[in-house]
Amino acid sequence: MTSNEDMADDRTGLTGVVSSASLVLVGSLLGSSSKLVERVIIARLLPPGSYGQVSLGIAVMSLGLTLGIAGFDQGVPRFMSRFDDERDRRGTWLTGLALSAVVTLIVTALLLFRLEWIIDTIFDGTAPLELVALFVLAIPVLVGQKIGVGGVRGFENTIYRTYARDLLYNGLRLGLLVALLFAGFGVFAAGYAYVIAGAAGFIAIHYFLNRLLTLRGPVRTHGRQLLWFSLPLLFSAAVTKLLSQIDTIMLGAYLSNASVGIYDVAYPLALGLGVIFSSFGFIYLPLTSRFDASGRRGELDRVHKLTAKWTVLIGFPVFLTFAAFPTDIVNVVFGDEYIGQGVGATLAILSSGFFVSGMAGYCQNALSGLGYTRSILAVNVISAVANIVLNVLLIPRYGIVGAAAASALSFATLNWVAFAFLYRVAGISPFSRYTVKMYVFLPLLLFPPAFALSSTVSLSLLTIPLFGVVAGLATLVICAVTGCFQPEDEIPLELIEGRLGVRIPYIRRYIPDEN
Repeated sequence: MTSNEDMADDRTGLTGVVSSASLVLVGSLLGSSSKLVERVIIARLLPPGSYGQVSLGIAVMSLGLTLGIAGFDQGVPRFMSRFDDERDRRGTWLTGLALSAVVTLIVTALLLFRLEWIIDTIFDGTAPLELVALFVLAIPVLVGQKIGVGGVRGFENTIYRTYARDLLYNGLRLGLLVALLFAGFGVFAAGYAYVIAGAAGFIAIHYFLNRLLTLRGPVRTHGRQLLWFSLPLLFSAAVTKLLSQIDTIMLGAYLSNASVGIYDVAYPLALGLGVIFSSFGFIYLPLTSRFDASGRRGELDRVHKLTAKWTVLIGFPVFLTFAAFPTDIVNVVFGDEYIGQGVGATLAILSSGFFVSGMAGYCQNALSGLGYTRSILAVNVISAVANIVLNVLLIPRYGIVGAAAASALSFATLNWVAFAFLYRVAGISPFSRYTVKMYVFLPLLLFPPAFALSSTVSLSLLTIPLFGVVAGLATLVICAVTGCFQPEDEIPLELIEGRLGVRIPYIRRYIPDEN
C-alpha cells in the first residue's frame, strides 16, 4: 500500500471513530442525564435512607450483571468484527447469548437464595426483601440487552445502540419511575422500572440487530475461541465493577443507608465525566481489532493519541466546573438536604479521579481489541486490591470523603497501569507534543482563576451553564494560542461544523497543515 493510501485509510479510521463518538456521546449524555434525573427524583421524593437503599440495590444488580455477562459483551463484538460470513457472525452472537444465559441463571438463583444474608450484611438489615429481589430479577433481561448491544457494536453501528439503550431503555425507565412514584409505589418504583424497561430494551436491541444480521439461519459457532477470549474478561469485568461499586457497598457495611444516599448524589454527577471519556470507546474496540487483524498498528497509535486528546479537551470544562464549584453543583441539583458531610469534597475528588484516568486514553479497549485479555485481568486485580485496601483504611476515618479518595486513586491506577501494559506490548501511547502541551497548560492557566472565583461567588441554576460555556471557550483559546492543535484536528472540527451547519471561525488558523 502506498503512503497516500495509508494516509487515506488512516483518515478514514479517525473519521469513523470521531463520527461514531459524537453520536455515542449524545446518546450517552442522554442516558447519563436520565440516570442523573432518576437519582434527583428519588433523592427529592424519598428520604436519604430510602435513596441509599435504592443505590445499594443498583450496586448489587450491577455486580450480578457483570458476573452474568461473563465478558461476552466484549467477546461478541470483537469476533463479529473479524468475520465476513453471516454464519460466523450469527454463531458468535448466539454462542455469547447462550453461554451468558447459563451463567446469568446461576448468578440470579444464588442471589435470590441469599437475599436475607445480603440485606443483613449490606443494607444494614433494613431494606425490604421485595426491593432487593426486584433488582436481582432485572439482571437476566439486562444481560440479554448487553449481548444485543455487543452484536450491534460488532457491526460498528452506533445509531441502533443509541435508539435501543440510550433512548428507549433509559427514557422508559425514567418515565416508569416517575409514574410509579406518584402512584404510591415508594421505594419499589425503582425496582419495577428497571425490570420492565430492561425487558423492553432487550427486545428492541435484538429487533435492530436483526436488521443488521438475520438472527434466524445457519450458524457456525466459535465457542472455544469466544470462551477463551471472554473468560479472563469475566474476572476483569467483575473486578472492574467491584472497583466502581465497592465504595457504595462498603459504606453500607461500615456506616448507614443515609451515608450511602449522600455519597451517591456526588457519584452520578462525577460519572458525567466518565460518560464523556467512554464515548469514543464504543467504536474503539472493534476498530482496534480490525486494524490489528490487518497489521495496521501504526494507525492505532494515531487514533489513540487523537481520541485521548479530544476526550480531555471536551471533558476539561466539566471537570473545571466540578472541581471549583462542587458544593454549588450538589445544592442546585439535589437540594440543600444533601449539603454537608463532605459531599462537595467528594464530588471534586471523584471528578479528579475520572479526569486523570481519562488522560491515558482507551487503554483497556485497546488491550481487549488486541487480544491481551490476561493483561486486562492483571490490571483490574491490581486496582481492585488497591481499592479495597484504601476503602478499609479510609472509610472508617473519613467517611464518604475517604470512599471518594479510594475510588479516585483506584480509577486513576486502573487506566494508567493499563497504559503501561499497552505501551509495553504495542508501543501505543496518548502522548504527543500536542497532548503534553494541553495536559500542562489547561490546568496551569485555568485552575487559579476558577478557584479564585469560587472563593468569592456561588453559582446558581442559571450561572452554572454560563460558567461552563466560558470555561469551554477558554479551553479552546488556550489550546489555540499554546499550539495544542494538530493536523488531524480538522476531522472532528469538520464533523462538528457539518452537524451544526455552520463554519466555526478562527480555530482553523491555529490548526497546522498536514505534512
